[in-house]
Formats: sequence, structure tokens, C-alpha cells
Amino acid sequence: MLTGDLVRPRLYHRGGQLYVRTLNTADPYWQQTAAELIALFQAHLHESQGAWRQALEQYEGERIDYTIVRGLAKVLNDAATFEAVETRVAPAEVRERLFAHGPAFAQRDLLHPHSRAEIVAQTAAALGMNHAALEEALYADRPTAYRLTDAGPPWAPADLIARYNLELSRAALYWSDQMQVHLYDGYKDFWKYVKLFKLMFWATPLPDEINGKRGYSVTLDGPISPFVKATTRYGRQLAAFLPALFLCQHWRMWASVRPPPHRQPLTYHLNHTAPLTSHFKRSGEFDSRMEADFAAEFAAKFGHKRGQWLLTREDEVILVDDTVMIPDFAFTHKKDGRRALLEIVGFWHPEYLERKIKKVRAAKRKDLILLVYEGVNLTKEKLTDIPAEVLYFKTKPVLKEVMAAVERMAV
Repeated sequence: MLTGDLVRPRLYHRGGQLYVRTLNTADPYWQQTAAELIALFQAHLHESQGAWRQALEQYEGERIDYTIVRGLAKVLNDAATFEAVETRVAPAEVRERLFAHGPAFAQRDLLHPHSRAEIVAQTAAALGMNHAALEEALYADRPTAYRLTDAGPPWAPADLIARYNLELSRAALYWSDQMQVHLYDGYKDFWKYVKLFKLMFWATPLPDEINGKRGYSVTLDGPISPFVKATTRYGRQLAAFLPALFLCQHWRMWASVRPPPHRQPLTYHLNHTAPLTSHFKRSGEFDSRMEADFAAEFAAKFGHKRGQWLLTREDEVILVDDTVMIPDFAFTHKKDGRRALLEIVGFWHPEYLERKIKKVRAAKRKDLILLVYEGVNLTKEKLTDIPAEVLYFKTKPVLKEVMAAVERMAV
């Protein structure tokens, strides 16, 4: 992620709104700059990080847009791998041996009877090393001496600029204390990353719909007390989370931010029309082969105009205390709009099953159907006090039984 000194020059505010100055990915000037930086970085493969930094300083020269150049370089740096050079003697031991002699200079004098070269030669001999190996080991554990072992993805200039724009946009949230999102799809990925970044949230259904989908209003707090205002640590969690929003198709986001130096409260707004892309991985359409087979069988027997029910994938969120449950499928009647939800329980891990059943009990949804694989050892005795209807199957779900349950349970 970009550091604050690379972000602040790209921010401005007007009328209580915070804005980010991003780059045009098609601008020939920035295309050329990005291409030159990529080539320069790749030319330093197996070189030290210090050598790369020196080359970057030389490239910057007298450019007045050096903050952007450094930002682009930081993106390259963050996606790459630098590793410490292995040495026969640990760098800490080398320093301990050398520094025990006290200060040393290139030339001997009255107070320093041994030159630096003499001390290095003596220490190298004592450690069974040659002069060059000792010099290399002296600070080999410092990041500046780390070697570039992997230059990262095969960047194209436009891709590097696009990633820089995303990093600027997420970094604007460093000084945020709260984010509100109106979300209309992509629920699984959204809450997966909420959990990954350990964000606290409060969610409520939205009254309006987009493309026939009812959305949710989600307020996100950081992992520290919401009473602590304008701290960088508080905002960094939200900043790290931002790319998850771009995995969704329809959303709006407002964040309360207090950027330095004045810390005045501003509103930072983004939505799905922003020309930004995410580097986070989107989940596959199905979590398991069992779910994919179920959807395919339904399409073959009840899809198109043959049936009265429409099957959709993970299109509703059940809010359960401080967590959520997203059923695998929803059935919607094409004429009267009645709906039933289906959750397939085919995973065997005991802790997973315990969390799943706890959510089902807390949800108290009478339009929910649990389709349970007998091999997971969830007997009827373990599913007491479950408001949902439970169906069991041995090898594959019986679609006829599922559809009969949908007719009974839909509301």
C-alpha cells in the first residue's frame, strides 16, 4: 500500500467532499513513464534493493512529478519479492566481531593503530571468509541489501497505472473512521473480505431494489473502538478492504474521513461506475461440484419456460446477530413472487457444521430448506429446534423432493 507522503499530494477537497486525482491509463506520457519504470525494475532482477533505489533516484532526476513516479515504483515494489542473501556466517556475528575493535578509518593514526582494511582482513581470516564475503555478509540482513528474486506479475503499463489508481483510492481511507456501503450483489465475496480484514459491521435491508434485487446497507467500523477518531490504524483496515467492493456489480460507498493536516471531517464517495479494478480474486460460481450439479439438474428439468420457479444463486443475505448467512440458492415463483431458500449441507468438518446449525437456529426462517448429506452425521436428534425443513440425501439430492418442499415452505 502507498505511504501517506505519496498519497496526500493526490488528494483535494471541495464542499466537504474528498476527491482523488487519479491518472488516465491511456495517457501517452504516463504510459511511457510506466513502461520505463517496469523495464528499469526488471533490469534489477537479482540486484539489491539499494541498487534499485539508487536507479530510481537517478531516473527521477529533476522531474517535478516525482511523487507519482515513486508511487508507481512502490506498486512495483510491493508486488515483488526481495529476499535476504544467505551467508555462511550470520550478519549479526560479523558485526559483533568487527565492532568489538571500535571505530576504524581508512588510514591509521595515533589513536587508531589499525586501518579498517586490516581489521576486516583479520576478522575475515578468523571467520574463515574472504574479504568480499565478509563485506557482503556485514549488512546482508538489512532490507537495503535484500535481492530482487521475483519482479512480480508481467506488468503492462496500463495495468500498472490502474493498480496505482486503486492504491491511491484505497489509501484515501487511511484517515477514515467509518464506511457505509449500499450493496446489491456480490454478497459472498463482500462478507468474505469483511471477515478477512476483521471489520465490525452493522447491516440492514434497503427498501429500494436494483434490477429486481433488494440490497443491504452495511456500516463498517475498524477493529478498534469506534470512539477513537481519525487514527491511521483505524482507517487502514478499511483501506485494505476497498478492492473487495469492485468485485460487486452495483454498490455505493460513503466514508467519513479526516485527512491531515487539518483533520476536518470530509465525505469520500465511490460507486460501481468508478474506473477502478480489483486485484482480489472473485469466488467461483459454485462452492462445490454438488452445488453445480444441483443447478444443472434444475435447469435441465425446470429451467426456461418449463417450470414455475426461478433458481438464483446466493441472492439473499440473512442477518444473524454479528454475522450473516447466505443460503446457496433461492427459488422465486414466476407469477406470485413467493420465495424459498435452500442451503446444501455437504461439508463434513464438525466446526463448520456447528457454526452452520447455530446460524440456522438464530435465523429463525421458516422459508429455509436444509438439504443434508447423510454422510455428515447430522441426525434428526442433532437438528432439533430447527425452524427450517430438513431433507436428507444419500448420494445426490432428489430434486422432486426438494421442489415439493419449496412448494410447502415458500412465502
